[in-house]
Amino acid sequence: MEESVEEGIGESSSPARSVGSSYDVRSDIYNRLVENENEEAIGNPDFREQLDAHFSRLPASYIVDVNVERAEDVLLHQKILAEAKDPTKRPVFHVRFLKSEDVNLDVGKDVEEKEDKKCTEEALPARHDVAHVPIHEIIFSTIDKPKLLSQLSALLSDIGLNIREAHVFSTTDGYSLDVFVVDGWAVEGTDGLHMEIESAIARSEGSWSGSSHSSAAEKILAVQPLIGDWEIDMRLLKMGEKIVSGSCGDLYHGTYLGQDVAIKVLRSEHLNEPSGEEFAQEVLILREVQHRNVVRFVGAYIKPPQFCIVTEYMHGGSLYDFLHKKNNTLELSRLLKFALDVCKGMDYLHQNSIIHRDLKTANLLMDNNHLVKVADFGVARFQNQGGVMTAETGTYRWMAPEVINHQAYDQKADVFSFAIVLWELATSKIPYELKTPLQAAIGVRQGDRPELPENTHPKLLALMQRCWDANPTIRPSFSEIEIELEELLKEVQATEGTSQQAREVSCKRAR
Repeated sequence: MEESVEEGIGESSSPARSVGSSYDVRSDIYNRLVENENEEAIGNPDFREQLDAHFSRLPASYIVDVNVERAEDVLLHQKILAEAKDPTKRPVFHVRFLKSEDVNLDVGKDVEEKEDKKCTEEALPARHDVAHVPIHEIIFSTIDKPKLLSQLSALLSDIGLNIREAHVFSTTDGYSLDVFVVDGWAVEGTDGLHMEIESAIARSEGSWSGSSHSSAAEKILAVQPLIGDWEIDMRLLKMGEKIVSGSCGDLYHGTYLGQDVAIKVLRSEHLNEPSGEEFAQEVLILREVQHRNVVRFVGAYIKPPQFCIVTEYMHGGSLYDFLHKKNNTLELSRLLKFALDVCKGMDYLHQNSIIHRDLKTANLLMDNNHLVKVADFGVARFQNQGGVMTAETGTYRWMAPEVINHQAYDQKADVFSFAIVLWELATSKIPYELKTPLQAAIGVRQGDRPELPENTHPKLLALMQRCWDANPTIRPSFSEIEIELEELLKEVQATEGTSQQAREVSCKRAR
């Protein structure tokens, strides 16, 4: 993971509340439990020490999230985390009814009456129907791992639940504590909901327990016959410094046959079925693509225990780092050139029936000349690959609503992500930076979009809004976007050229 702001690890998706120091909160919880004559608090001489140890395992955001009025919740969390240490029980989950929310449904009816041969409309008083919406809380704990948040939210969505809040935490020893507040279960009772969650977990048992190294290796080895001339001679591959550690592997700078290369190495300890599938998919796609705005494939090595993908090394780094770590702001002409590079690369992929599914600035790399190329095809897939495409694939801050909502989607999901990239280029800000990733996703599902930047060309703003329209059919194709961006760039360059000539004339007169 590149930034915690992207994936939300250890964050709560509820707004932060202002409370005292961590010591005060711990003391308040302890004192409240004693006042309530909680058996454990009174009868266990080591209770205070164990309570402090529980808080110490969790991030500061957990302390902020704790409700002192519901001090017993802390004991529940403590118990769930303890149960999660047993592999046979994972994932541990707990369901409880929170409250029933009353929703008024106003139903009005217009009635026409004729008086003195004149038609008038009179509205009858609205009839107030009250709908009772049960709200439940579901708590999960298991081994913390990449994409766990997406997996949990997908599971809840498949049951038909709507996530209202999510409080997401990671312990210092590698466990998750994820608290969801949901609606969508029609009754207050929790027995049926408990059984539904149990069934959903059982249906996806392999994804929870992980698969063996051998089954993951089989997925990768299945593409071995297709490598052919793309096979790397490991004797000629020189590993240099590690650039970054990802969720399933490490990225290194190295050399191969005299050229700088980037080497993605799949670590053996992360060799499982999902990572093996992503690795194989990336190799299959990279060997099929060749475009100046797509990172160039050098080759791959697929012989246990070593699995690596080698691509050209992009000296300019990612657009994400360029904007957010180096604090660059872009003039309109450069912004449009960057956007055009991305657009051309994506149009090429779409013309070849490839959906990227994780288009974001972190996956857009620059060479020494600031030419931008699309990279990272771990979750990309061919449009005609068959089967149902996985929901919630990608990164929440850039994800299209239809992907979040588990609806059918196509290449237009990439166009939505491109709109967020455009906004990022225009503002040099992280999308929804004051929200956690899941908060951002819930907002997008409800129609939220980043606030339109001021002092941005109106044609660019209009394009941005069409690209992130909730209706995918309204979004333009990358071919259409490219035409618009080219025309706008010519217009901007002509304006800049006229301004430059005026400045030169003014300087000559001043002399």
